[in-house]
Parts: sequence; C-alpha cells; structure tokens
Amino acid sequence: MCHPARHRAPSIFILPCQDSWLFFSESVMKTVCDNTNKNGERRKAQGKKTNWFPVSVQEMYRYLSLVIYMGLLRANNMATYWSRNRLYKLAFTESVMPRRRFEVITWTLHMSDPAEDAYNDQKRGCHGYDRLFQLRPLLDEIFVACKAFYHPHQALSIDERMVASKNHIGLKQYMKAKPTKWGFKLFVLADSRNGYTCDFNIYQGKLFTATGKGLSFDAVVDLLDVAHLGTGYHIYVDNLYTSAALFRHLHQLHYGACGTIRQNHLGFPHAKNGLPKRAHRGAIRWLRDGPLLYTKWMDTREVTMCSTIHKVYSGDSVQRRVQNRDGTWTTQRIPIPAPVKAYNRCMGGVDLSDSLLKLYNVTQKTQKCFLLYKEMSLAKGGKPLTQRQFKEELCLLLADCGRAAAPEEPTTSRGTEAAALGEASATEEVECNPITIVDTSLTESHLKATEGRKYCVLCAQDKKRNKTIWKCESCNVPLCLTADRNCYRAWHKNKKGQGAP
Repeated sequence: MCHPARHRAPSIFILPCQDSWLFFSESVMKTVCDNTNKNGERRKAQGKKTNWFPVSVQEMYRYLSLVIYMGLLRANNMATYWSRNRLYKLAFTESVMPRRRFEVITWTLHMSDPAEDAYNDQKRGCHGYDRLFQLRPLLDEIFVACKAFYHPHQALSIDERMVASKNHIGLKQYMKAKPTKWGFKLFVLADSRNGYTCDFNIYQGKLFTATGKGLSFDAVVDLLDVAHLGTGYHIYVDNLYTSAALFRHLHQLHYGACGTIRQNHLGFPHAKNGLPKRAHRGAIRWLRDGPLLYTKWMDTREVTMCSTIHKVYSGDSVQRRVQNRDGTWTTQRIPIPAPVKAYNRCMGGVDLSDSLLKLYNVTQKTQKCFLLYKEMSLAKGGKPLTQRQFKEELCLLLADCGRAAAPEEPTTSRGTEAAALGEASATEEVECNPITIVDTSLTESHLKATEGRKYCVLCAQDKKRNKTIWKCESCNVPLCLTADRNCYRAWHKNKKGQGAP
C-alpha cells in the first residue's frame, strides 16, 4: 500500500493580477491573434473573398464571449443570433460584434503560425512530424494551466474521453461504447471528487506509444507526473488498463491502484478457491500476491477486482433486491468488498467531467474555470454560483473587455417593465422602414447588391420570382424597392387601406 502521508493536500493557485486569465491569458490570446492575423493575410493572398482586417486581443475576448453565449442560448442556426425578426432579435449579440465579423473570425481562426505549418507538413511521414502541430501553441498552454492552478485530491481516475469531430483527419477514432462514437480520443486524468481534468493526452495511434508494455500501460504512466503530483495518490481505472505489471509499477512509484480486471488477463492468478457457479449474492473470495489483492464478489454477476490499496472487507454492506425460492422479492443487505465500494465511489471522475462539459456545451470549454471558482467559494464558506450563472457572468465580463463599463439599467417593477415593452412594441409596429435583409456593413462592395436576397412576397402573389435585398423592418417581409418595382410602397398602401394582403 502506498503511503498517504506523501500526498500533498489539494490547493488552488490563482494569479495575483485580477485582470489576468487562468486558461486564456493575455499572452495566449496574443499568440492566437498573431497567428490568426497571419492566416487572414494568407487567405487574402489566396484570393479568398473575405473582408479581413486584423483582430485584437480585446476583440478575441469578445468573440469568446459570443461562443459562450451560444452555449447558454441555443438557436437553430448562426443567423438567428443576429436576426432582425421581432421574435428572435437579440440585443446582446449585436452589441458585442456584427455577425459578418464573427463569421470571418471563425473562418480565419488559427492557433499556429501558417508558415511553420507548411514546414511541418513537409516532414509528413518522416521523423519529427507533429500531427498536433496546429493545436500545439494553445495545447501546451492548456497543459501547463491544468497543472499550475489546481492540485487534486487523493483519489484520481483515468479513463477515455471522446471529443466529437466531423473533420476528415487521421486522428479520428471510433468507439462504439461511448455516447460520442466518432472523434478524437483522449486519455484523461481527473479528480474523482469534482471531475476536474488534471491532465490529458490525445491518442495519435499505436505507433506513438509502442514501448513494448502495451497502450494501456503507457497511457496511465504518461499521465502521472511524479515531479508535479508528488506521491501517495490512489489511481482508479477500469479493466482496459488494469494489469499486474501496471499495478506493480505504480506501487514502486508509491501510487496506489484499484480497478476491475479481466480474468483472462496475463498475470491473473487462476486459484482453485474461486466462486462456485451458483454462488449466493454477496459471496466473496480473495487472493493476495505480494502488494496485489485480487477479489471476487458475486452481485448480479461476478465482479473481479485488483487493488494495492484496500483490505478485502471492512464491514460494509449494500442494499439489494433478492429473489427468494418461491419467486417473491425481498430487500436484503449483502456484504461488499472494500475495493468494490471504493471503485464505485471514485471511478466516475472522468464521467463527471464529461457530464459537466455537456452542460451548455461550447467549443471553448469553461469547465475548469468553473471548478476552480467553485472550490474557492466553498473554501471561503460561500455559496457558489451554478454553472449557468458562472458562464453568464463570464460571458458579460468577456463582452466588456476593452470597453468602458456600461451603466447599470435601473430596476423596474413588472408592471412598469411590461408597460415599457408594450410602448416599444406599439412604436415598432407603426415604424415601417426599409432595411437590408442582412447586415452589409462588412460585405464586400461587389456583393452588397446581392447579399442575403430573398423572394419578394408581393411579387410571389403574382407568381413572379423576383428577389430583393430589402425588407420592412416592422413587417419583416422581403419587398422589392427598385426604380422598376416599388413593392414596398404597394405593400404598405394595401396594408393601410385594406389590411395586409
């Protein structure tokens, strides 16, 4: 058994400057902006018809605020967030960034230097080629941040995580047992108590982990940085990773280990004192081999464990429904081995982390920041915000980056607010103004006459298929407004005299 006294107590480190960011620091954002600007110039030189101008660090923070906002408020497509339709009009997105600018940044966003990308591509198939090169600048900073700002509790779990992706790239994997079938496969080290991702590796194929001891052995050992973590940790894994060789190696490093194990695994002792075929529920058998404790327990089916941490039985029991011989069911308490109970409690760290990531899911994850904030609040005896409330505050903070603080709106009673909304609605209904269907402020000059065209509703009544870039701001219907066809005037004349056609 490892010595728990060597384990360092969990701690959280925050930057002393309040204007600094933990996982997206200003230096990181500057690197992203520089490489994005280089990629923008490269795309322009290639003839891409996008009106690109350099993005600043403050603008990139505002871009991230919209990404987080889109995780809080889901829409069926990107255009809905900037819709001028009264039903969907959102003041927040328009106040942060025009739609066209958001799309251009999304298309141009680049983590690495495009020139260095080309040099790395020349080494494809040779020694020194980095398959993660385009992610490397941000990836390296994330690795450092994961370890720098949080020290985990004693119980850690290691498991796989799938990050969904539709890209056609050789790194994609298929895992039928995961909710996300296709994507990038990550080996994740997580805190069992709160799901914080302490470290992770991206699976790049067997060629990158061929040490002779197997992929599962390498995946676990590569995630355990003894110099950073210290020793005395308890590592929980499933039967994909559990082996006698791995657990003995971890024991030598002063790490405890516990996990389910396959009975056909190399090194598993096939003892004669195994469970009988019709063992009663709660039956326990065990065998010790040096530091390794092998345990069999009968629940609804046979459960086999290996541990270097626990005793066989500590007097614990669990409640189960058991069928009697006469066919009736009763609730009974049956004994449970210590390794099984600890495994059920601690193995779910990565699953907990995955569930947090799925809540208000966005491309740029904010789960780690939320967990750090939550730990800080609990340590101070306060009541932390929910994850949604935290993301709302973060979204507003990023949206105001580089701007003067907006004055707070005076609070109003529900009646006053409803009256104000009623007045606004009434005013909006009578103010009919021709506007373009989409915002053309950032559209290329040669596209302004055709951008966002739709069929005119008045021409459609006459079975004509004329398109227009104009619509009525209040009626929200596309209408022709040219020297030859003034459907805008005819529509409102009919609406005023006879009702809307």
